[in-house]
Amino acid sequence: MMANFPPGTATLLEEIDKKLMVVLRDGRTLIGYLRSIDQFANLVLHRTIERIHVGKEYGDIPHGVLIIRGENVVLLGEVAQEKEMNMPLKKVSGNEILKARKKEQEQKTDQDKRMAKALRERGLNYIPDLSHDDMF
Repeated sequence: MMANFPPGTATLLEEIDKKLMVVLRDGRTLIGYLRSIDQFANLVLHRTIERIHVGKEYGDIPHGVLIIRGENVVLLGEVAQEKEMNMPLKKVSGNEILKARKKEQEQKTDQDKRMAKALRERGLNYIPDLSHDDMF
C-alpha cells in the first residue's frame, strides 16, 4: 500500500534497501544499496561502487559505505538486475579502467592544447571545457 504524502513532495522511503544508481553533479556514477535518507535528501549508500565508463569498457571501484549530500545528486534510480547482467560493455579491473580514464583525459588535454594553439594563431582565445576534467 502506498503511503499518503503531501502533493508536490517526493519520497525515497520505498527505495530503502534497493540497489540504486546515483549520478552526482561532478559526473561520477555510484551504485549501492540505499540504507537511509533524511529531509535534505542526504543518502547513505552501502556496498557502494563507483562505476567508470571509458569507451566500451567499464570498471568498478569499491567505496563501501558513503554519505552523499542531497545537493550533489543529479539523478537517482533503481538498478534493474537483469539489465545490469546483460550490458553490452566489457568489464575490466578497477586498475585498468583508472589507467584508461587517465589516458583518455590526457588525450583530451592534448587535443585542447592543439585547439588553443590553432585558434591563437588565428587571433582567437580558446577556453577549454573544464566541466568534468578537474572533478576526478
